[in-house]
Parts: sequence; structure tokens; C-alpha cells
Amino acid sequence: MVEENLAMEVVVREYGGGENEKAAVEDLERRCEYFGQKQGKPLLVTDLRGDPICRVRNFKSHVMLVAEFGEEKEMVGVIRGCIKTVTRGKRTSSAYPVYVRLAYILGLRVCPTHRRLGVGMKLVQHLEKWGIQNGAEYAYMATDYRNTPSVNLFTLKCNYVKFRTPGILVQPVHAHDKPIGSRIAIIRVPPHVAASIYRRVFANSEFFPQDLGLILYNKLSLGTFMALPKKSIPSWDMQSGVLPPSFAILSVWNTKEVFRLQVKGVTPLTYACCVGSRVLDSLMPWLRLPSIPNVFKQFGVHFLYGLHMEGKGAARLMKSLCHFAHNMARDDAGCGAVVAEVGKRDPVREAIPHWRKFSWPEDLWVLILDSTSEALVGIGFELIMARLIVVVMFGIRVVLVEAFGAGNGRAVMATVVGVGQHFDTGDWTMLLW
Repeated sequence: MVEENLAMEVVVREYGGGENEKAAVEDLERRCEYFGQKQGKPLLVTDLRGDPICRVRNFKSHVMLVAEFGEEKEMVGVIRGCIKTVTRGKRTSSAYPVYVRLAYILGLRVCPTHRRLGVGMKLVQHLEKWGIQNGAEYAYMATDYRNTPSVNLFTLKCNYVKFRTPGILVQPVHAHDKPIGSRIAIIRVPPHVAASIYRRVFANSEFFPQDLGLILYNKLSLGTFMALPKKSIPSWDMQSGVLPPSFAILSVWNTKEVFRLQVKGVTPLTYACCVGSRVLDSLMPWLRLPSIPNVFKQFGVHFLYGLHMEGKGAARLMKSLCHFAHNMARDDAGCGAVVAEVGKRDPVREAIPHWRKFSWPEDLWVLILDSTSEALVGIGFELIMARLIVVVMFGIRVVLVEAFGAGNGRAVMATVVGVGQHFDTGDWTMLLW
């Protein structure tokens, strides 16, 4: 009852973008990041570069909501959302994919002094309502599975069901170049050709964006690249529409122009070891020493998406392609890491170089359905990405899907990033893919 009364005093409205509001959002984000931080324990903080809606601005339909408490209208919570049109998999009776409108919810923050008071729930409900008003059939959320407050909010209070768990693989950018096989060629694929290839290899996938061309032509896209054996180049015509027998492909997204990261709170000894490794790697690059980039000042990351490989020796091709992406990041001042997100069962996972210590073994997704939607009724639901997801109905909140690869399901997607989570890595996949 106390929680309900306090929640009634909270007013949710759309973010206006004024300087005072911007400062209030930045202060709220900072308080969430530093809350509970123990001395000597590293902390990864995010700088949105003065633009609180930067991560949803590229979407045609987007919104940011703020929660204000009491007569003084203290900002105690924020949430972002956008609408995407994506595939939900191919119909069994048709060769063409079925598109649905997806509400993507991210960046949920609640002030540490106002948690467990229903503020997060109220923000989520308003975002869901916004999604329905904008024609969303699904809603989806991604968070770190270790983010207990966020997981509890959706699984205990909203009756979400855990569904998929991808991994986030992180490769620090070294001072030296990584080697590319002497018999392997790396070629840049024009956006229109890349779009054609992706539509073919991911024809049966879910979450494939209808506006893929806009993504590939976006100024933040650094290009699409393919690795293939040099001996196959003379016999392969890129414009023919026929894929080479063996190849690996990926695209690179420049997130450092959207937000920057920074590691704080490490011990002097840790700092000295990291700096020392970088100095040695810079002075003697031929030794290829694994070094830590300067993550103690603001840095960006390159995100790899659309990773796919086929044919004999495909894993070796993908590894060389990832090395090429690393070398691109090395030549980009201020880029500290290369990041990819893949499912546990995806064969590409084993071919992606990464540091286990810096990677996330599991990420969490959740799903929500608009109760008026009939999009998935009676249709086999091919869940291709491996993520931890939860399904409920908008408003009614009834559990619909409970297990990985459920057969006939009724679902629609909306996402909400966890309360107090300061590094929403899980959002990147839906941002691009």
C-alpha cells in the first residue's frame, strides 16, 4: 500500500530536452552508476556526450520518458524506447518473411533513493502504452542476467519468463596489428550487395530489420567486409548474387560517436600493470604482447554485427576477419575494444577472438505481447538467436512462452534495460540488427 501511494505521487511525462532537464538526467545517471560502488572495485561509467536520447535518436519513432516525484518535481527515473520493424521468422506456407512492429525499451534508470517504490514499474507501463499507441505488436528488453533488481522486476513483478542467453565477447584493442592469413583476402562489400547477402543468409531469422539498407548506409556504419580464400576471387563475381563456396562476413558499427566509456576505481597496482603492458606492446610490437588499452580515460568501441560464415575453413576465415576488424579499431584513435554479441549455440562464437575476463557470458532479453495481436498464433516460432527472453501480454501480463524453442507461441517484443545498469551492452544487437 505504501508503495502504491508513493507511486501515485510520481508523474511520468515525455523528456523535453531543456538544459535543466539534461543536467538532471546526467546527475541521475551518475548517481545510478556510482551507487553501491566499493572502493578498489573497477567501475565502468558511460558518457552520453551531452545527448540523453543518443541511443534511440536514429530511429524514426523514439521517445524518452522521465519520472518526477512530489511537488518539487524531482527527477527520479528515466526510460527510453523506439519502434523497429523486424522479421519474426518465415511463415511455413510462404517463402517470404513476416514483419512485425517491435517496441524496443532501454536505458531504464531509477534513482537509488527511490527504488522499490514502483517507479520502475510505472515507467515500463507508460513505455508499453506508448509502444501500443505507435502500432507495436511486440516489446523487448535486454539486461545483464546478473542484474538482480532488473531481473526481479520482470520475472517476479511482471511474470516474465526467462528465455534466451547470448554472450557478449570483448576483444581489447592492442598496440600491435593482429595477423591475417596469407592465403586469405579481405574485401569491402558495398552496402547494396551486403544487404542482398544478409537477406539471403538470414532469411529465416527473427529480429532482422526491414530497413537494413538504412543501417548499412548510416554514417556510423564503418562498412561490411568479407573474408574468402584468395584462390576463389577470380571465379567469384560479387554482383552475380552467387555466394563464394567458403566465406565469412561481418559489418562494423562505430558506437564511439554515440557514447564513450571509462573505467574508474582500479587500484594503483592494476593501473600500473595495464599501463606497463601498453608501453611494452608499443615499443616491441613484433612480440605481439597482449596489452590493455588506456581505458582509464574515455574510449569508444566498435561493434561487430551480421557475423556469418559458410564453407570449408570458415572458422579460419572468420578469425582473420575479426583480426581485420581489430586492426581497423587500432587505427581509430580513441577506440578501446571490439565487441560482438552471439548466441551460445552459434558456431561463429568459437571463431571470434576475445578475452574471457572482459566478456559477458550471458545477457538477458525479455518479450512482451500486445493482447490485440494475432501475429504468432498457430505459427511455428523458430527462435534462432540464443537469448534469455521473457514473454507476457501487454496490460494482462499472462505468461505465454516458457522454454527455448517453444513451438506455437503468441508473442510480441518490447525491451527494458535493467534498473541501475550502467553498461547496456545487450541493447546493441537490436540497435543494429
